[in-house]
Amino acid sequence: MLRGIDVSAYQPSTYDTDGLFFVFIKATEGRSYVNPKLSAQTKRAREADLVVGFYHFLWPGNLTAQAEYFVKHAPEKAGDILAVDWETTSDGTHATNAQKDLFIRKVKELRPNNPVILYTNRHYWLTVDTTSYAGDGLWIADYVTAGKPRIKAKWRFHQYTDDPLDRNVADFESKAALREWAKTA
Repeated sequence: MLRGIDVSAYQPSTYDTDGLFFVFIKATEGRSYVNPKLSAQTKRAREADLVVGFYHFLWPGNLTAQAEYFVKHAPEKAGDILAVDWETTSDGTHATNAQKDLFIRKVKELRPNNPVILYTNRHYWLTVDTTSYAGDGLWIADYVTAGKPRIKAKWRFHQYTDDPLDRNVADFESKAALREWAKTA
């Protein structure tokens, strides 16, 4: 298991990279928000030679516009991982299964040199998701022992805590194996 974190505007641009192999950085949300620390947080990850991923917080509606907005703002480098964060929005709604699937497919179409994965929590995966479509991989949030999420699905990343920071593990033998997957997924 490889250790990693995910960061957003809530974390500093100078987050600690010691002992990490990867980082996911929030890039965008909906069609109007861009993480103001995106550039600095990306620079920090690249300087630490981490495998980098970017995620978009998905809102219902305007899926093509959201996908275009995400790929416009997420730095473009082959092998970076792109993720859709599918959960309840601040107004209590969520994108439908069809919208989630369409978003993933559209991002894959717009960025064919990047793996595109689904990030969601255990509740959504087990009770909301009816298609089980996760693109190139599943990143599951389930706050239990690292690397042992309570799901029966092939996952690639597991977020196991959010206190004091979102901590994750990746199901790869080495950073080289993770990089190879990210280049060929």
